[in-house]
Amino acid sequence: MNDNPGQVVLVRHGETEWSANGRHTSRSDLPLTQDGEEQARAVGRVLQPRRFGMVLTSPRRRASDTATLAGYPGAETDPDLAEWDYGAYEGLTTAQISDSTGYPWSLWEHGVLPTADGVGEQADDLLVRNRRIIDRVSPALERGEDVLLFSHGHYLRTLAATWIGSPIALGQFLVLDTAAICVLGFEHDHQVLCQWNRSAWREMPSR
Repeated sequence: MNDNPGQVVLVRHGETEWSANGRHTSRSDLPLTQDGEEQARAVGRVLQPRRFGMVLTSPRRRASDTATLAGYPGAETDPDLAEWDYGAYEGLTTAQISDSTGYPWSLWEHGVLPTADGVGEQADDLLVRNRRIIDRVSPALERGEDVLLFSHGHYLRTLAATWIGSPIALGQFLVLDTAAICVLGFEHDHQVLCQWNRSAWREMPSR
């Protein structure tokens, strides 16, 4: 490992109508709200001093539009950065899902209900995707380059859990707001969380 390895900067997309209403959004390709667009520009102002050897984005427009508005229109799409697929729970709030199941439902504890044609992901599916993303960014980090990822709330929480060697379910304790910035890095050769859920309008510390 490089004596000064790079860091992975995570950005959750800006606000959408469904994120504001607490509706689970994965496959639905919603645009940013006006506030979400302003949040994305604020992300750009915070990140502007940093240089990145790799910039990747989820294929969903709320993430790719956040990347563009933040000043990274050339971000490369990686389908592994898409949001956790909620299957039959797409578009529903936690309260609505709990009403349908008859118990207090938690994504982290109970997973999702697949659709009739088998669409939906469980924790093990996210673990596979997380490992692919970590494998993809590792060469840049080893060269001392920072990496920037634009993605989604639940997915990034699972990625952080995998980064530090914990079960996916740890993500339930890592609250992540829209347009928040997080940093994954290293300390004494251990993969650690350096910064979590920092609002885009607050200055990011220099390395």
